Amino acid sequence: MPLVFLTYWVLFKNKLTSQNLFLLFASYFFYGLWDWRFLFLILGSTLVDFIAGNKIYTTEKVNIKKIWLGVSILFNLGLLGFFKYYNFFIDSWVDLMELSGYTVNNTYTLQLILPVGISFYTFQTMSYSLDIYYGRLKPTTNLIDFATFVGFFPQLVAGPIERASNLLSQITNSRIFNYEQCKQGLKLILWGLFKKIVVADSIAPIVDDIFANYGDYSASTLLMGVTLFSFQVYGDFSGYSDIAIGTAKLFGIELMSNFKFPNFSRNVAEYWQRWHISLSTWFRHYLYIPLGGSRVSKLKSVRNICIIFLVSGFWHGANWTFIVWGGIHALFYIPVFLMGRNRIYMDTVVAENSWLPSLKEVAQIVFTFTLITFSRVFFRSESITDAYLYLKQICTHFSWEAYSHPQGYRMIDYLILLSIFTVYEFSIRRDERSPFKFKSKIVRFLLYSIIILAMLLFYDDQVDRSFIYFQF
Repeated sequence: MPLVFLTYWVLFKNKLTSQNLFLLFASYFFYGLWDWRFLFLILGSTLVDFIAGNKIYTTEKVNIKKIWLGVSILFNLGLLGFFKYYNFFIDSWVDLMELSGYTVNNTYTLQLILPVGISFYTFQTMSYSLDIYYGRLKPTTNLIDFATFVGFFPQLVAGPIERASNLLSQITNSRIFNYEQCKQGLKLILWGLFKKIVVADSIAPIVDDIFANYGDYSASTLLMGVTLFSFQVYGDFSGYSDIAIGTAKLFGIELMSNFKFPNFSRNVAEYWQRWHISLSTWFRHYLYIPLGGSRVSKLKSVRNICIIFLVSGFWHGANWTFIVWGGIHALFYIPVFLMGRNRIYMDTVVAENSWLPSLKEVAQIVFTFTLITFSRVFFRSESITDAYLYLKQICTHFSWEAYSHPQGYRMIDYLILLSIFTVYEFSIRRDERSPFKFKSKIVRFLLYSIIILAMLLFYDDQVDRSFIYFQF
């Protein structure tokens, strides 16, 4: 990374074409370190949407525009469907046949490797073609610029899912070195690493142990396990997003915010305005609104909400657990929508004009967090059966038992850590881009020192450090 940064700003200063070509090379190099063969998929998606976008824009016939848009959508969804969902559909079909009394001897499943980031870059390239089709965007005629937009390495494998109107417009315009922007980027990287290493990775062994052996534990331990998973997945995914946004800043590029402290949401609608923002806005722009959004009847709006959440669940993984997870969120969201409370918190944060939340806000936050955490039993479980048995164990074996850490560490240390983390996040809740926005240099220095020390203390080379959303 330091070598890429120095080369970008020193050797290619004020040379836009060279900067973009170098960024493209670096992006393909980093992705190729995982598996160079899947670079051909990115290249294929890039070429198809580059051609389709220009054809959609230049042709005057609506039917031809639709054909090229169909080429873009079918190619990208075809890639996604084959690598991510092929075996799921085959296995589901076999299960259905067996339920009907038929025996299927040949299942025709394949030993496929899921390409890292395929769910992200296919959606990003599709949005480009869709924006051109709807007249929101003019295509670029520079293939290098477009390929850099698709393959930009900070956000290639796990988002944010950028729209061309934001990212491509920055890639096509000259960029100059900005010290303040780089400093902000380094701060976000530091904060993202803290959330990943200290918060997410430190509790990962506990979560893995509890979900793998849920039948051996009491309800109190199972409740703790799924609550810790809520913190884990938030620290892991938002940590990656912070690192991606911070890294992009080092190269003079601003990515969209992907998380805005969702754990302090006051209802489920606000939660989805603050969690994985790039995905939820993608579905809103390209699926929910084209279906009619909320401009149609209440019944059709409810239908649209169900479609959005079920598709969102399916996007996350080829497993019925994710579809059920999406359906549960639809059930949580619909009452908020029907009561007209789905947009009331769009422009505010909890405790807007005070240091502490009101009792009403505390109750709202706890209730919302509880609902979200309940749904994550399905998100984390390997199967519907496992999720059902996990919840059944909570309901039928309700007792309090102390939990012993797999490595023998004191659990109280983790509870203190998460409490401090939550309080600190609440203190910076108004600006997700500035995790260290304190005037005092001494305070900032102490924070940097504490965070670096914590990362050193909590680092464990025995823990799998893969980001959770890499699997999607």
